[in-house]
Amino acid sequence: MFKKLCITTSVLISLIVVVPAQSQESKGLEKKQPNFLLVMVDDMGWTDIGAFGSEIHTPNLDALAERGVKFSDFHTSVSCSPTRSMLLSGTDNHIAGLGNMAELLTDNQRGKPGYEGYLNERVVSLAEVLGEGGYHTYMAGKWHLGHKPESYPYARGFERTFSLLYGGASHWDDMSGLMEGQTPVHYTRNGKTLDKLPADFFSSRSFTDFLIDAIRENRQDGKPFFAYLAFTVPHDPVHVPEPWLSKYRGLYDDGYEALKTKRASGAKRLGLVPKKAKLPSRHHLVRPWDSLSSEEQALQARGMEVYAGMVENMDYHYGRVVDFLKDIGEYENTVIIFFSDNGPNPWDSDDYPGNRGSEWLAQFDNSLKNIGHKNSNYAYGMGWAQASAGPLDLFKMTVAEGGIRSSLLIAGPGIKGSRQVDAFSYVTDIMPTVLDIAELKHPKKFRGREIESMRGRSMLSLLSGSKDEIYDEKDMVGGEMGTGKWMRQGDYKAMEVPKPYGNGEWELYDVKKDPGETKNLAAKKPELLDKLKESWKQYSKEVGVVLAQ
Repeated sequence: MFKKLCITTSVLISLIVVVPAQSQESKGLEKKQPNFLLVMVDDMGWTDIGAFGSEIHTPNLDALAERGVKFSDFHTSVSCSPTRSMLLSGTDNHIAGLGNMAELLTDNQRGKPGYEGYLNERVVSLAEVLGEGGYHTYMAGKWHLGHKPESYPYARGFERTFSLLYGGASHWDDMSGLMEGQTPVHYTRNGKTLDKLPADFFSSRSFTDFLIDAIRENRQDGKPFFAYLAFTVPHDPVHVPEPWLSKYRGLYDDGYEALKTKRASGAKRLGLVPKKAKLPSRHHLVRPWDSLSSEEQALQARGMEVYAGMVENMDYHYGRVVDFLKDIGEYENTVIIFFSDNGPNPWDSDDYPGNRGSEWLAQFDNSLKNIGHKNSNYAYGMGWAQASAGPLDLFKMTVAEGGIRSSLLIAGPGIKGSRQVDAFSYVTDIMPTVLDIAELKHPKKFRGREIESMRGRSMLSLLSGSKDEIYDEKDMVGGEMGTGKWMRQGDYKAMEVPKPYGNGEWELYDVKKDPGETKNLAAKKPELLDKLKESWKQYSKEVGVVLAQ
């Protein structure tokens, strides 16, 4: 910004000859609005990339972590669509329309405000605001925020789209869903439903191709872009082409308990959790590795091998976007944001509604030799999900840290990089941060309708290094999904994890010292627990929680 100067007439005359040169130079150095590349992966565990302690080869994301800011205490919802609604609205999922996943809505929730099952019109999407602010807006990958034309990404601010509308699907061209009622799955391209996919379709490669083409098409007009790359990996079914399909053979023969210990050690080595943090125990629903038969161990290990290949393949395709941005001269002016929508998925393929014992699931070849190929429908299961969470407890569909803590990375212009930030942050903070960086305001009205305010806070002060936190010791932040409840204040977190994954009772943890949630402090700090429970009740009223029945 230029400051106004008070100058005398004689000084002004002496400057006349240089003013044109200064103006021309200033025009050439005029600040350019940054681009944004938002990369989200699906159901990835907190320690599934190298920068968070993984053995999986992820050089491109590790380079992003080294260049930018790595967040050790960033949180999401417990599952896909609630997180995505908060990401694109900056407010709570119960306000944005995804108080519960559309697939899991109960009779007492249907028709209630905030439980529409799609991104509702009480909110304005990040793409809509950026589009109005002069940005090109592109989206490729998983949407999961509505299945009707008026809810497609093309109708919510994205000008070019290639999207999977459902929560999951085959990564090949067969358009098979996660269960019979979702087959064939729905893909859209620029608002039009697709009847088929190209024969050479593979999700990570094809979504990346589309996004690169979209950026290339308009790059000569000088407008900045917002590109949302929502990978559908490593969500099951576990599928990946060669050479990634074979790369990790034999690496996981020691089992999921050994891997969890290794991942926890990696996270401690990197300073992501305290060195004295206790490792959570194996969940009671997970069979001990040494109790499995050799055939069962081989099948289980193969699932994790393919999963690891999916993660590395995703890293490779993310790297292609980075290389492209460098080639066109936009890399240095692009803010890159990466994270997972929630923790790792504990479900097996037959855990999806209607799948167990069904003829539909029986049509797939989930033999040892075919896992990862077309006509397989295999999920890696709860044992590996626990391992993917590393030092954290539990997994997706729970409000334990393994379900809601995500590996956030941010880098780009104006960001003080090569740092780790240990301050608490939440997915609702992403939209305020992007708008802050773009110097755009969140509207009170959009296209004639009143818009809910954002509940999130800008993380720009964390990214610039001017502040150490955006939530202080007095602030309360919480969430709910599927009757799982949590409330955070400072280092303390109260939570209730329903059965079968938890005991259905409120518990209290110091998640800074004990990220594995191994020492319940409820009996030692009953007043603090009561305070957090009361705060959750207030939050519930504010956002309109309707507990599933």
